Amino acid sequence: MPGNGKDQTNFTRIATIGAATLVIVLATASGLSRPAKAERIDNQVAVFSALDKVTARISKLEAPLGETVQFGALKVTARTCYSRPPTEQPKTTTFVEVDEIQLDGTQKRVFAGWMFAESPGLNAVEHPVFDVWLTECQKPAKSVAQRPVAIPGQAPPGQAAQGAAQQPGAQDPAEPRRRVRR
Repeated sequence: MPGNGKDQTNFTRIATIGAATLVIVLATASGLSRPAKAERIDNQVAVFSALDKVTARISKLEAPLGETVQFGALKVTARTCYSRPPTEQPKTTTFVEVDEIQLDGTQKRVFAGWMFAESPGLNAVEHPVFDVWLTECQKPAKSVAQRPVAIPGQAPPGQAAQGAAQQPGAQDPAEPRRRVRR
C-alpha cells in the first residue's frame, strides 16, 4: 500500500534537516581538527648543495643571510631561510638570488626565487655547468634555552631549601649519583 503524500513530505523534510545538520557537524569538526599552525623559525644561514657537472664535484655551501658565496662562476645570496621546529613536519624554504659571472666580468641574474629543501627539483638552479639546491637552514635567530622552572615555595634545583634539613644519605636530584666500588 503506497504512503500518502503527507508522510512523504514529512520524510523529505526530516531528511533535508538531517543532511543539513550533518553538513554543519562535519564543517565544525573539520574546523576543530585542523592542526595548529606551526610557527616558522627564522634562521641565519642557508645551506646549499652545489654540483659542478664538469668535475662531478658536490660541495656544501653555507651562505649567511645577505652575504654572497661563490661557487665556480655562480654567486649565491640567500635573503631569508625558514624552517619548522623538529616536532613538526619538515618545511625548509629560502629566498635566494643566483648570479653568473660572465666572461667579460659582468654579472647576469640566472635565478631569483624560493627554494624548498623537501622538493629540491621544484625550484633548483639548473645551469649548463652548475646545479644548486637548498638542503637545510642553520643557526636559528631566536634560540629558546631550556631552563629548569622555579616552583614557588621550593628551592631552585641543585640547592637545598633553606632551613630544611636533608635526611642522611639523601641526594639532591640535580646531582648525579656516584657509584661506590666495594
